[in-house]
Amino acid sequence: MGVFNQLLEKARLKGGGYLVLIDPDTRSAVELKKFVREICSCGIDAILVGGSLIIGAGFHETLEIVKAESNVPVIIFPGSVAQVSHRADAVLYISLISGRNPNALFGEHVIAAPAIRKLGIEPISTGYMLFESGRTTTAEFMSNTRPLPINKPEIAMAHALAAQYMGMSTVYLEAGSGAERSIPDQIVKAVSGYIDIPVIVGGGIRSPQEARAKVEAGATFIVTGNVYDDDSNIKLAQEFVRAVHVKEHF
Repeated sequence: MGVFNQLLEKARLKGGGYLVLIDPDTRSAVELKKFVREICSCGIDAILVGGSLIIGAGFHETLEIVKAESNVPVIIFPGSVAQVSHRADAVLYISLISGRNPNALFGEHVIAAPAIRKLGIEPISTGYMLFESGRTTTAEFMSNTRPLPINKPEIAMAHALAAQYMGMSTVYLEAGSGAERSIPDQIVKAVSGYIDIPVIVGGGIRSPQEARAKVEAGATFIVTGNVYDDDSNIKLAQEFVRAVHVKEHF
């Protein structure tokens, strides 16, 4: 069974899956080792590694550390074709379907595909949908695309259905790193109720209560990242796990 199918089975049994996103620029090697061990001990389901813009040269080194210290699947969340490595278990094969930048829709995928095949890592075809979130995010700026409006659920629904019809495995509803607000629950509910493939929701989720609301609205997976930039918030990891694994914790 592949990585994505394993995660789907976990989400089915637990009521939802919880993934933590790690930006390679945010921690030293020592801090990263400690962080990975701590979040894995809390019962997270997978780790995403990557970012829209990586300033340092530590992407591959970060992956190596995360893979060595974790006991869960490690998945690349690529911001460019440079973010592909054999050190991961899988890669989100992202097409930015909310925008009209041809390179983000299909162009870089042609370059990345042979490398992914050669490295033997599992591609997870992902329709990436970027939403407006109260500020210009790195993902919006670097992709040179307009985000989807949060007050027009029918636009989000149509994009997600197109992703399903194009054969994508999942859609990722993204508010963006450091977003002021997360994806509205009504958008999550509208999209998840309209399509038959899993929905991932990330960006701007700062509390376990928000995460639980997204799962109850229909999200299959919840992703958080920036909330852990404050080291004192590591204590929230277990609470996020409990909030997302709704069938295990009532």
